[in-house]
Amino acid sequence: MTEYGRGEGSEPWHPEDPLYGNDGWEGQQTHAGQQSPYGGQPQHYPQQQQPQYDNGGWGDGQQAAYGQAQQQYPQHDGQYDQHQQYNQQYNQQYDQQYDQQHQQQYDQQTYQGGPQQSYDQNGNGWATGTQAQVPYPADPSDPYGQQAAAYGAGQQDYYGSPDAYPPPEPPSRRRAEPEPQIDWDPGPDQGEHAFFAGDDDSEDDSDDPKGGRGDRRGRGDKGGKGGKKRKSGCACLVVLLVFGGGTAGVGYFGYQFYQNRFGAAPDYAGDGTSQMVTVQVPKGAGGYAIGRLLKDAGVVKSVDAFVSAQEQNPKGKAIQAGAYLLKKEMSAESAVVMMLDRKSQNNVLVAPGLRNLTVYKRIDEKLDLASGTTKKIAEKKYKSLGLPSWANDNEDIKDPLEGFLYPGTYPAAKGMKPETVLKEMVTQAAETYGKYDLEAKAKALKLDNPLQVITVASLVQAEGKTEDDYRKMAEVVYNRLNLANPETYGLLQFDSTFNYLKNESDIRISESEIKSNKDPYNTYTNKGLPPGPIDNPGDVAMKAALNPTDDGWYYFVATDGLKTTEFAKTHAEFLRLKDKFDASTGS
Repeated sequence: MTEYGRGEGSEPWHPEDPLYGNDGWEGQQTHAGQQSPYGGQPQHYPQQQQPQYDNGGWGDGQQAAYGQAQQQYPQHDGQYDQHQQYNQQYNQQYDQQYDQQHQQQYDQQTYQGGPQQSYDQNGNGWATGTQAQVPYPADPSDPYGQQAAAYGAGQQDYYGSPDAYPPPEPPSRRRAEPEPQIDWDPGPDQGEHAFFAGDDDSEDDSDDPKGGRGDRRGRGDKGGKGGKKRKSGCACLVVLLVFGGGTAGVGYFGYQFYQNRFGAAPDYAGDGTSQMVTVQVPKGAGGYAIGRLLKDAGVVKSVDAFVSAQEQNPKGKAIQAGAYLLKKEMSAESAVVMMLDRKSQNNVLVAPGLRNLTVYKRIDEKLDLASGTTKKIAEKKYKSLGLPSWANDNEDIKDPLEGFLYPGTYPAAKGMKPETVLKEMVTQAAETYGKYDLEAKAKALKLDNPLQVITVASLVQAEGKTEDDYRKMAEVVYNRLNLANPETYGLLQFDSTFNYLKNESDIRISESEIKSNKDPYNTYTNKGLPPGPIDNPGDVAMKAALNPTDDGWYYFVATDGLKTTEFAKTHAEFLRLKDKFDASTGS
C-alpha cells in the first residue's frame, strides 16, 4: 500500500487505516445514487505530481499533474466496490463530477483549460484525445445542485472566501493542532473564572476584517494579552480592596470588643455642664439600671463607667429610689457623689409616723407649688389614687389618705403633678398591706376590719419610742379595747389621738381641755379606736400590731419625757411611773 492509495492486488483498504473514511482527504467520493459530500459542489485541489498506474504496474514514467489529468483504475480481479480520488489545489482549480450510470463504470471528467485523459477499458492503458465535459445531473434536494458545475462559469468560489474552511491537505502536510499557549492566567476553559479572564471583549473579534474561520487560532492572540492583563489587574485590585476592607473591619470590631471587654469604659471629664436634668430612679433599681437611666438622660457617657464609679465609692450602694437633680455630661465619679448629696435629691421622704399634713407640705415645696395645693388635690381626688376597697369606711375620718402614704422615698421633681406623687405612695401602701392578709388578722385580733389594724399600728407608731416598745404598746391597745377590762373599761386615753385632732404634738394637755372635747378622735371621751389612722405607720409598727405581747400590760409612761417608756399592769403601778415622770420634767 502506498502513501496516497494502494497498489496492485485485491486487498481492500483496511477500515482501521487512519485515512480510511476521512472525507477531508478523500474529496468527492460517492456511490451510485448517493450525493456528493459537498452537495455536488466542485472541489478544488492544488496541483501535485502523483504516480500513474497502468494495468500492469507503473506507466511510461511520466506523471500527469492533477490539474491536467485524472487517474482512473480499472476493475482488477473482480469488482471494486468503492473508488478513491485524490485531488489537490495548488495554483489551479478544477471541478470534478461523477455520474455513475452503470455498475463499476467511471465517467470521464473534463478539466477546464486542458485535454482529458481516459483509461482504456480494454486494458491498453491511457487513451488520448479530448472529451467534452459531461454535466452531472443535479439533485433536486441539493440546495447547491442548481449552480453551475464548471469553474469560471459564473459559479461563486466558496473556498476562496474568507469564511470558508481550509481545503483538505494530504497526510504528508497534515499536522496536529498546536497546543494552546497558556499565559500566567488561564482562560475560562482552563478553570479560570470569566471575571478574571477578560475574554468578553467581543468587539475585537468582530472588528477584525481579515479574520475568518481559519483565523480561530489567532484570535486569542490579537490584542488579547494586554486586555487580559489589564482586566486581571483590575480584578486583583478589587479582590485586594475587598480583603483589605474585611481585614480593617475585623480589626475595628476586634478593637471595639477589646475596649468593651478589657479597656476603660468611655467617660466624661469634670463636674458637668450648667444644664440640669431630673432623673427618676424607680424602687429596686440596681447599678446597671441606674447607669442606663443616667446615660439616656445625658448625665454619664456609659453605663459601665457609672457602675465602676459606684463600686469604687464606699457609699455608692446607698443610692436609693427617688428623683435626682443632676448636671449633664458629668464624669461617673461626680455623678455618684452628687446623687449621694441630699441637696441634689428631688425626693419626698415619708418617715414612719409622719402625718399626711406634713407630707403635703413637703410635696408642695419639692414641686414648687403654693402651700395647700397638694392637700386640696388629696381631698378632691383621693378616690382615684388606688385606695383598697376596705379603706375610708367611716364618715368621721378626717383624711381618707391617712395611713396610706406609705413611708419611703418618692420622686418629687419640679414639673410633676401632686397626684402623681400621691398615687405612687398609695400604691406602695396597698401592695404592702396586701401581703399581711389583714382581713384574717383583723378577725383574729377581734377587730372589725383591716382599717382598724392600720389604726392600731398608727397608735403604736405614735406612742412607741423603740422597737422593743412596739409589741408591748400593741398589747396595751388590745387590752384597753376590751370593754370589760377593770382598768379603763374600754377607754384608750391616748394623748396622741387628741394631738392629732388638734394637729399638734405637745403632750402637755390640761385635764379640763381633754374632758371638754367630744371629737371622735378624742380617746379620753370616746371608747374604742379613733375613726381612722392618725399617721402613716412603718413596717416595725405594723408587725408589732399583728403580733403583740401577752404579758398583761395596761399602762405606759415616758418617764424621761423623751426616749424611755416604762409599762405597768395596774393603776397603782401607773401612778408610781407618773410621779417619776413629774420628777424628771419638773412638773
